[in-house]
Amino acid sequence: MSNLILFTQAPFPALPSSLWMTSLPPGAPTALLEPPGAGGTKPHAPGAAPHGAGGGRREAAASRRRFPPPASRSERTPTGGAEPRRGPEQGERRAGPGRQLRVLLTPLSVAGRQMPQKRLLGAYGGEAAGKRLRAEPPGTPPGSPPSPAPAASPAGSGSEGGWDAESDGSDGGGAAQDGYPQLSAYERKRLKNITENAKFFAALKLHESAARLHKIATKRQSNVTKRPKPKKAEDETVRRRSMRLQKVEPSGTPVLELPAQPGAEEAYPQVPAGPLPMVPENQVENSKLTEDFLATWMKISETKPNDTEKHTCDMKRYQYSLNSMVLSEDNVKKVVKNRVCSVAIHPSESIIFVAAGDKYGQIGLWNVDCKTEEGAHVFAPHNYSVNCMHFSPSNPAHLLSLSHDVLRCGDVTRAIFDEICRSEASLSSFDFLEDNASTAIVGYWDGSVAVVDRRTPGTSLELSANIGFKITRTVHVHPVNKQYFIAAGSMDVRIYDVRYLKSDGNKPVSSLNGHTKSVASAYFSPVTGNRVVTVCADDKLRVYDTSSLSSTVAVLSTVRHNNNTGRWLTRFRAIWDPKQEDCFVVGSMARPRQIEVYQDTGKLLHSFYNVDYLGSVCSVNVVHPSKNVLVGGNSSGRLHVFKEQ
Repeated sequence: MSNLILFTQAPFPALPSSLWMTSLPPGAPTALLEPPGAGGTKPHAPGAAPHGAGGGRREAAASRRRFPPPASRSERTPTGGAEPRRGPEQGERRAGPGRQLRVLLTPLSVAGRQMPQKRLLGAYGGEAAGKRLRAEPPGTPPGSPPSPAPAASPAGSGSEGGWDAESDGSDGGGAAQDGYPQLSAYERKRLKNITENAKFFAALKLHESAARLHKIATKRQSNVTKRPKPKKAEDETVRRRSMRLQKVEPSGTPVLELPAQPGAEEAYPQVPAGPLPMVPENQVENSKLTEDFLATWMKISETKPNDTEKHTCDMKRYQYSLNSMVLSEDNVKKVVKNRVCSVAIHPSESIIFVAAGDKYGQIGLWNVDCKTEEGAHVFAPHNYSVNCMHFSPSNPAHLLSLSHDVLRCGDVTRAIFDEICRSEASLSSFDFLEDNASTAIVGYWDGSVAVVDRRTPGTSLELSANIGFKITRTVHVHPVNKQYFIAAGSMDVRIYDVRYLKSDGNKPVSSLNGHTKSVASAYFSPVTGNRVVTVCADDKLRVYDTSSLSSTVAVLSTVRHNNNTGRWLTRFRAIWDPKQEDCFVVGSMARPRQIEVYQDTGKLLHSFYNVDYLGSVCSVNVVHPSKNVLVGGNSSGRLHVFKEQ
């Protein structure tokens, strides 16, 4: 660092006083140098000593060349006012007439004077440090012994390496006694406090205690597992119970036990085996309204539909008919109490007559054309969910319904629900093997199938066959070749020949592969049976080409479709439109809620929806065989009928 000699009549406001030290010429009294606005009169300690008298003269001359003396000799105070008149004692502070006051300012690097507490002694110890802190007057010749300078503390903030601004600079003889004459009074006091604190903490032996605790904490734990002590009975907290839960009146008298609430068996009484009268659920005996309702069913069953040959119309005409079908408020009705599991539609062309089976064995019959409350009646011929229903193709006065334990036939001519077959194993679905509906193929939840003949007395089975399925959800008979039927299981869809069925070791005619999850349904196309549509839990609808029944049937098209109905909805079943060979109908999880119509190529043809009257998922659907009527059932027991206006 270089010394800077300035002629000063005014202070340096931009430089803090803690960074500067003063030095006066020989013979001159100690000068006072304060920053602007400082009210204290304490002297500042000198900085680094100059390089002797010769060096001081050369620096003074250089300073005069760089900083010429001001033109006016009038002296001013630091605040800018006129200097007050000095007394005799103050006059002695001047170096003499004609001599100017020289101020040696030595900047000190704060960053270079980092003096931590641990290095305080080292920073100020030794001869070099003493020389560095002594201030020599400029007139001292080189090599002369340094003269002791008055100790003064520069103004500081009290941080490490700073000077005490409150110190008065007096040694009082303490510097010589402590052995550190180069330190100020504040620094000696600070050093003393540091030493005493170090001795105190050393006496506490904190390092030894910390090492001992660390050794105990890191000691390896024993591998022995201690058995928890059992809780004492008196330590357990007694849970508070209200008087209502304790069945105690506020007066303290116990409440009499109430009779048990009726369970599911009493809410839905078990249906006895054997024939059951066709009486509505909430009616004790036949009434006039029920008789009229059953008479309507009987009347429309006597009129046979036109035996016109089934054909497929062109696609534009078919799409036009789909667009003409709408849903109105009168065509939405709650027919059964619970979730709809199956739906059937009467083939009559004069009246729209539909049937719905729910989760708890109820069957609801609804005359859609009747706009009064008497248009729907509920019967309870089953104990469990009605999984499958069909009107007899030869005699629509017969409604066949299948539950887990029994297959019944509702004969409106006799007003009775008769038993066809009863089984201890759970039944899943059925279909007619002949047009006269005398025989049927029945599927079981355990994977087997059976043949039932209605002409045989009793309720026994004709044949039971194991087809190697873990589960059989649906069975369906080929519309042309009645000896073939298709069964859909967990991930298996196969076609069998009923003529070659045996109790075990049955081999399929064809296999429809490609399903990665459980299959909900598989149905032949209605006219030729050359197509099969399946619904799989892998969110795909698949259409297979069954025009030639080979060992493996090829996939014709695949449609990405959300089939994740969940627990509370009946699984989707894609059913063919009886009037159109290459189009099928399936429910949808999309919003707004809708029923979708697809072509066998995978193209979406139409979506039936109505924001006002269709707000739920219709999982089960059925299409009228000759009229443009679509019926969809939801999980709350409602039926929605889309028809032409």
